[in-house]
Amino acid sequence: MRSILKGQVRSRHWKHLKQIIQVENYQNYRTYEPNYVNIESPPSMHPCKRICDLTGFEAPYFDPRTSLRYANADVFKLIRSIPSEYVQRYLALRNAAVVLK
Repeated sequence: MRSILKGQVRSRHWKHLKQIIQVENYQNYRTYEPNYVNIESPPSMHPCKRICDLTGFEAPYFDPRTSLRYANADVFKLIRSIPSEYVQRYLALRNAAVVLK
């Protein structure tokens, strides 16, 4: 490896996607293996993140009455004040539509 003298900047050589595709031999890969050409990949092993239904921030809390997720106490106050038909719409966006009583 070359030694770098003090004051000299070592530049990185970045390859573009076209260059990577030309160098790699993708015909030898199996069809189910993810690579730069194939966007299909196996399902993630990590649990999905819970997102606040109103703000879009990460939501560590869950309201058992409305089944909505929320990020902080201010959002919780807002959730408790909105009408049930709006709660149903938020749940429908998340494909978790539950009929509230």
